[in-house]
Amino acid sequence: MSIYYIEKLQTLLVGNTAHRGLYSQWHSSVKGQFSIRPKRVFSTLASKQLVPPSAKCSLDCIFANAYHWLEINQRSDDMNIHIMGLNGQKKDINTQQFELYTSSIRGEVLLPDTAGYAEARALWNGMIDICPALIVRCSGTADVVTTIQFARKNELLISLKGGGHNIAGSALCDGGLTLDMSSMKGISVDPKARIARVQSGVCLGDIDHETQRFGLAVPTGINSTTGIAGLALGGGYGWLSRAFGHTVDNIISVDLVDAQGEFLHVSEQENSELFWAIRGGSGNFGVVTQFELKLHPVGPIVFGGPVVFPLTEAKSILRTFRDIAKSMPDEASCWPVMRKAPPFPFLAPEHHGKPVIILPMIYVGETAKGEAALAPLRSIAKPLADAVGPVPYAAWQAAFDPLLTLGARNYWKSSDFTEMTDELIDTLVNAAEQLPSDECEIFTAQLGGAASRVAPDAMAFPHRSTAYTVNIHGRWQTEDRDDACKGWVRELFNQLEKFSTGSVYVNFVPEYDEERSIGPYGANKPKLEEIKSRVDKLNLFRSNINILPNAQITC
Repeated sequence: MSIYYIEKLQTLLVGNTAHRGLYSQWHSSVKGQFSIRPKRVFSTLASKQLVPPSAKCSLDCIFANAYHWLEINQRSDDMNIHIMGLNGQKKDINTQQFELYTSSIRGEVLLPDTAGYAEARALWNGMIDICPALIVRCSGTADVVTTIQFARKNELLISLKGGGHNIAGSALCDGGLTLDMSSMKGISVDPKARIARVQSGVCLGDIDHETQRFGLAVPTGINSTTGIAGLALGGGYGWLSRAFGHTVDNIISVDLVDAQGEFLHVSEQENSELFWAIRGGSGNFGVVTQFELKLHPVGPIVFGGPVVFPLTEAKSILRTFRDIAKSMPDEASCWPVMRKAPPFPFLAPEHHGKPVIILPMIYVGETAKGEAALAPLRSIAKPLADAVGPVPYAAWQAAFDPLLTLGARNYWKSSDFTEMTDELIDTLVNAAEQLPSDECEIFTAQLGGAASRVAPDAMAFPHRSTAYTVNIHGRWQTEDRDDACKGWVRELFNQLEKFSTGSVYVNFVPEYDEERSIGPYGANKPKLEEIKSRVDKLNLFRSNINILPNAQITC
């Protein structure tokens, strides 16, 4: 026989008192012909029940007029779900097996024809167009455990989505199962212990909102819409890195679901080897459902802001910046950016859209000390605009969000440097004079400070000698500009590699097959491969900048 699904797009019929009488009337008319089983195959917004064809007519008669939102869809008995396997071949998951899995999920289960699927697969990088066979929006840890066990049992290709901000689009896997944690947004702050407990769907702005109420902060990134999970597990560069270390340096513990579907608490005291690996090993070792993070006294007011200069002064400015940076206190940071001027409200309109170099800077501490520390940078040349002053830390964290909104096409390459040579400066400025779009930019993250005083083998994250990370950020709006913008990024990257260390920040890697002399994992890679071989032999967690188990390396 055929199977009919009743899709109740507004409310669950049997659970609504107002509908119970009509439901009972219909159920009595077809009593004994079928058994009702709740279905959650497509969406929590559309509860479904199995209905045999003999019941369809009487249901239509009773409900069609009063409940126009009822839809009855016919599907065949042998309807299977096809999901990509770890072997690169599609696997058929039969209906009963799939129903058993989805009935255990509290969150949303989305298929390509489900309302909400398109939104769920949308990522920050609009150039990514990947279609998973299934997206599971987990409501909590139980959903994560159930999904990992289901994926492992059937050897399914999976990907992990937190904030969906990764440049390479690793949050999605084509034809596979995407485990989406963006609904897991719990945050608790213990101001006395200076600890924040943060679920994996939380974005940086959410954390700042909660922690700044107590004048505390976690060192994170520079865009408030970035997700904490990918950022923290890859490293986490930002304005506080020099003062308090990277995000990865401030992880106290995590709750994690491993490749066997087991729930683990991971810290220096428990599962310490795994704790070493997850801090910089990206998403290769499990699904972190919650972070315990160290907080530091920051704000709520800090001293900072951007200073804008004409690009014609960039070579001189960067040479002077290089000299000033050597003596800057850890509490101070400056990340030079070369691009076309955005329409900043503090910048005269005649400079909008013109090539500029911007020195965004911040001092975390007393205002008077901040004024003294940042004065040499502010007077480095005659500015077009200076917006430095006391500013709420949370506002500063979100200050550049308008330049990094969802949906634009993004492609970048990144390189690490131990020093900023004259030749490097000249190469960067020459490229900035040839920007292929109004949104392309070259920014240089000033690192060092507290982040450089951690041993390179203290955890998986190895890049402690990096003084500067240069990110060549190609950003544009339309597909017809792909070749020009990506070509500009690649050409500059090739020019820079002769000056670089050969290492790269894993969160800035745009392609899975990128080759480097040192790469994102550096000298820690062999140990990471050995740990991976023990905890994830199947390489279940592979939709990332992958660390292969030793067995797969030798194959």
